[in-house]
Amino acid sequence: MLAIGSDHGGINLKKIIKEYLEKCGFEVKDFGTYDTNSCDYPDIAKTVCDAVSSGECEKGILVCGTGIGMSIAANKVNGIRAAHVTDTYSARMAKEHNNANIICLGERITGCDLAVEIVKSYVEADFGGDRHQRRIDKIMALEK
Repeated sequence: MLAIGSDHGGINLKKIIKEYLEKCGFEVKDFGTYDTNSCDYPDIAKTVCDAVSSGECEKGILVCGTGIGMSIAANKVNGIRAAHVTDTYSARMAKEHNNANIICLGERITGCDLAVEIVKSYVEADFGGDRHQRRIDKIMALEK
């Protein structure tokens, strides 16, 4: 299951990504927001991150205006490795090398078609393990 969430600045892109994922057969849990009323992105980031870090959801996608605020907030949650991505290569590398369990996108900076390609690259990628795992272990040790 994939977790998805956005603030009011990312709601339109979130809907497009969610529709794409569901069309591909993914089960998607939407953590809001559900309208364009102003809301605080750290609150949405926390609920998505909690679902991922607890194992309720395997991966997550967060969307705000730029993706930056969501990525900053998400990386404050223990167990989360969130990557702000703006292209397909970064999305794939975020998974293959960094085992990112969340990606963050920006509705105001990423077009819909590109966003779908970014998400596709991320969900189709697999973590490379080996030397990358050693580095992930070091990253996770920084939380302690």
